[in-house]
Amino acid sequence: MKKRLMVVEDESIVRMDVSLMLEDAGYSVVAQAGDGEKAVEQAFEHKPDLIIMDIKMPKLNGLKASEIISKKTGTPILLLTAYSQKEFVDKAKNANIFGYLVKPITETSLIPAVEIALQQAERSSKFQKKLNQMENKLKSRKMIEKAKGILMSRMNLPEDAAFQKMRKISMDKQVPMESIAKRIILKYEAQ
Repeated sequence: MKKRLMVVEDESIVRMDVSLMLEDAGYSVVAQAGDGEKAVEQAFEHKPDLIIMDIKMPKLNGLKASEIISKKTGTPILLLTAYSQKEFVDKAKNANIFGYLVKPITETSLIPAVEIALQQAERSSKFQKKLNQMENKLKSRKMIEKAKGILMSRMNLPEDAAFQKMRKISMDKQVPMESIAKRIILKYEAQ
């Protein structure tokens, strides 16, 4: 399936040029914008796989637009600019930026940068999902441990017996252990 890209550039000739290079390389350009405000709107509407965005634009610059888009959608962004000054690079580190290209843009610099940005974004997404799963497991484990501790102190049960009691309720009611733990915590903490 073709990757869906968006091109944001205030110079229409450059925007068209970049779009044609991307389409010739087999990508689908699903949206284009000439300023940061339109970029934000288009990003929310089209949800591209990658946004290629100029830094210096009217209304809302590319860095600010990138920050807004990143916070709301997490869409990876590849920056285009005529400037290679350190201040822009430093500011770019704060958004979901996966690459930085200095103009003039050629197909030999653009396509590899797009491919790398897409690959890094995919890795980042997988890592974030794994991290979220681990955080949820840890949260669940902490809740179960807390509930087990409550049962141990309230019912004067040894640790294993408290765990087995929770497990039996979970299996009998066909409800996850975390749900049983929540109920125990709510019941006994309210008293």
